[in-house]
Amino acid sequence: MANDKPLMLTSPKQRQGSRFEQRACEFLQERGLILVAQNWQQPKVGELDLVMLEKGQAWSTLVFVEVRQRQHSYFGDAAISVTAGKQRKIIKAARHFLQQNPQYHEYECRFDVIAYNTMNKKNKNEANITLDNQPNQRLKINQPEWLQGAFIASAW
Repeated sequence: MANDKPLMLTSPKQRQGSRFEQRACEFLQERGLILVAQNWQQPKVGELDLVMLEKGQAWSTLVFVEVRQRQHSYFGDAAISVTAGKQRKIIKAARHFLQQNPQYHEYECRFDVIAYNTMNKKNKNEANITLDNQPNQRLKINQPEWLQGAFIASAW
């Protein structure tokens, strides 16, 4: 018997990541980008958090967006966590996306990062998101950092 229920994100980290991806999508849509795909996955290759379309007067750009959230620490911010290895995975997934969606072959492509740097806040009046596994601990969320053209892919 088939299960008609949609798959649910099971871990608190997955649910939190999903909320940040949704916020990033809304942030970009407010700036005129159009959602093409969210959480697009290619098995054994990788996942694209957001694929957006930015329309210009004479051109359109397909924007592959990596959404990162990191709690403030001495090890760097959210944007710096998009390592060279992660970039290679995103580029590989983007190539697969383009292979499966030939309608976008002629579009310019760009890789952006939306970075959320958060800080723990004990005062619930300052909070925006509650952690699922720690209901008394909340995150203060700053405006996202939007890094347009955060990295490039050679040999498209």
